[in-house]
Amino acid sequence: MQRGLRTNFLKVIVAGIFVYIICNLFFIQIIEHDKYVALAAEYQTKTTEIIAKRGEIYFRDGEEPVLAAMNVKVWTVILDPQTSAGNRTEIEQTIGGLAKDYLVAKWDNIFSNTELRYYVVARNVPYEIAQQIKDAKLPGVWMQANTKRAYPEGTLGANILGFVNSDGIGQYGTEGSYNDVLAGKNGTMFTVKDVNDIPLTIGDKNVKEPATDGSNIVLTIDRNIQNQAEKAVRQVAKETGIANANAIVMDPRNGEILAIAQTPSYDPANYGYVKDASVYQIDAFSSTYDPASVCKTFAFAAAINEGKMTPETKFNNVDEVVIDGWTIGNAYRGMTGNITMQTAFDWSLNMGSIHALKLLGGDPDRITEKGKEILFDYYYNRFHLGQYTGIGFSEADGTVWAPGTTEATDARYANMTFGQSLSLTTIQVISAFSAIVNGGTYYRPTLYAGEYKDGKFIQAEYPEGEPGKVTAETSKTMREMLYSARVIYVNAPEFDQGAYVGAKTGTAQVVTNGAYSIEGDTRATYVGFGAKSKDDMPEYVIMTRIWEDGKTATSYDSKKIFDLISKWMIRYKKWK
Repeated sequence: MQRGLRTNFLKVIVAGIFVYIICNLFFIQIIEHDKYVALAAEYQTKTTEIIAKRGEIYFRDGEEPVLAAMNVKVWTVILDPQTSAGNRTEIEQTIGGLAKDYLVAKWDNIFSNTELRYYVVARNVPYEIAQQIKDAKLPGVWMQANTKRAYPEGTLGANILGFVNSDGIGQYGTEGSYNDVLAGKNGTMFTVKDVNDIPLTIGDKNVKEPATDGSNIVLTIDRNIQNQAEKAVRQVAKETGIANANAIVMDPRNGEILAIAQTPSYDPANYGYVKDASVYQIDAFSSTYDPASVCKTFAFAAAINEGKMTPETKFNNVDEVVIDGWTIGNAYRGMTGNITMQTAFDWSLNMGSIHALKLLGGDPDRITEKGKEILFDYYYNRFHLGQYTGIGFSEADGTVWAPGTTEATDARYANMTFGQSLSLTTIQVISAFSAIVNGGTYYRPTLYAGEYKDGKFIQAEYPEGEPGKVTAETSKTMREMLYSARVIYVNAPEFDQGAYVGAKTGTAQVVTNGAYSIEGDTRATYVGFGAKSKDDMPEYVIMTRIWEDGKTATSYDSKKIFDLISKWMIRYKKWK
């Protein structure tokens, strides 16, 4: 009887164990089926980021897009420390020997935590070396295709292009300002792996989220004009021994920037080899300064446009005056007496632009609040001086003092007529100057010409111009005044090869210890336009600037840069 009970008891235990196993199998295979399938899939598959192809950047050759920043295919070597730890010696010898120039990590750091499943060992590995590493079939080592930035034009337009850092992020210039557009969006790929953690299959079926490649950007820069502008700034900087120089060439008919050259510059392919990170900036956008007498163009245009004067209007010129206790004088002295406003403009006499301010206020003998209000309206509201242009790149705004503020003294406004006691950027000044000589329409400056897609250039829609800044008649008068001012410096018809070229000088003193320097520290500017003839609309505007702390830069220096570019532009346009 006891034996039968023991047998039955064992039968119950076995039955219970069997039921337990069945229940667990049911729970695992049916109830938690999805969970264990997911765990198996996680173990058997590898998740890889699909790197989007970075968009390329184009300059133009005339109207034809040409590559300025392109992609070169390279590989990133990635290692799974957990899988590879047992083969460390072989891996170190193989990768360390083949890719020693591309390693970005130390082996002790790589294997310090064997719980890690992902570690970047080398970047920017060329195809030949990557293939040798792949052929070695090292456990837990795989390659990820990537791209490295290359610049087929070398250093041409470096400040415009910017560069891509080691993390693949655009910095400065177009690479930085349009990084999101150029970078695209990375995707994700799941692939089956073998016991060595190496992907077995690659194809569309394995892709969970495809990458979205970046867009190709076409800039308004003409590579031929850019090349000439860079030669000019380098040549004059070397001849004068002055460190800093820049130049912008703009089409005044639509606001397109055709060239931006500056020195010193750098090589975007080797961007780390610079002494000062300021060379990465586009100085014409990011640096504010007193542009000096080029601003007489704006003051005279305002007075003419308001019907307060003509080039033949006369006034009594003195060599200096005292306003609010501030002594203001002409740089060029000795032309005292009754002279025309054209003469004052030709010889860049400060008394002439101050007189224009007085005329704006309706009283030829003093500066009035009305005159300051009108000048401010032209400077700030019409010509957009002292504010962002919306160029789409990093830029400064500058300062133009509004009437009614503590800073808006008569002395300051007198100085503002000849470009001192305010701060502007080169891009602001050249855009405003273009509006004066092109018939009176202000165009927002642009470097973005459009997109290059499927082998075709897709032109961007530029913002509409803002007409009526000055009248067409005022614009014509100002072109004639600027032409006359250039004749003072050159025999214009012969020097400019028969083209119609007008320009204005500017030599700015620097404020030191609260006062403007008398000599020894000046910044020089020259801005002008070029047209085929007197009856034709200008097709280019050039603005140049040269300076160095503690040195005297003259308008003759900045004019040299202008002349080198302008004479080349006349030949490039085949006017003569």
